[in-house]
Amino acid sequence: MKDYRSMGLEGILQEAYTVKIGEYIGSGWNTFKKNPVEFAGFTLVFFLINVASAKVSQFVTLEGFINLFISAPLNAGFLIVAFKLLKNRATTFGDFFRGFNNYLPLLLVSLVSSVVIGIGLLLLLVPGIYLAAAYIFALPLVLEKKMNFWVGMEFSRKLISKNWFSFLGFAFALVLLNLAGVLLLGGGLLVTIPISACAIAAAYADIVGLTPRVLILEAGLVPECLFWQICLKKANSF
Repeated sequence: MKDYRSMGLEGILQEAYTVKIGEYIGSGWNTFKKNPVEFAGFTLVFFLINVASAKVSQFVTLEGFINLFISAPLNAGFLIVAFKLLKNRATTFGDFFRGFNNYLPLLLVSLVSSVVIGIGLLLLLVPGIYLAAAYIFALPLVLEKKMNFWVGMEFSRKLISKNWFSFLGFAFALVLLNLAGVLLLGGGLLVTIPISACAIAAAYADIVGLTPRVLILEAGLVPECLFWQICLKKANSF
């Protein structure tokens, strides 16, 4: 796991890296094993919430709208717990719902990236596929680095574009993993979905690095959100 306490945005984008698909999935499995009951339980809750929204949609035809507004913080819940376990910190079931504490930024990154990917798919298909892989780190960056939604999307795109085909292979491997979960009468998804989220968290920790809330910037200490805003201005040349 990399530590970028004193490395700016330029350093992360310039740093060479490799995408270790097997290692990330293996790490995802090991992280899941640290808290399997709560991971599986939260996945079940996630499913039940989606079923409930489908029931509501029978009356108000807003299933997609409702899912959009609840999926981002719930998806973030997997990452919140995975990040804490990667840092060897204790977790509680309530941690899965802490994404709602950062609701608006998570909603915006999910909404805007989905719209942009959708437009890309409708236009020529290939741009949508490119962006779907390129935005894999957008949600984790907004969650863990407290970036605003557009900064997170652009940072993720620039970073992943350096090894885009490898990330496409990583995404494809996660799709195959969850297809295997479907084949196990659907119950396997209670395991494969958390493993997939934990694998993404492992990739993020390896390539971007998990950092504390306050970073050293030049001569003094600044809040992390301000640090990344300053670094973005320095990275306009990328």
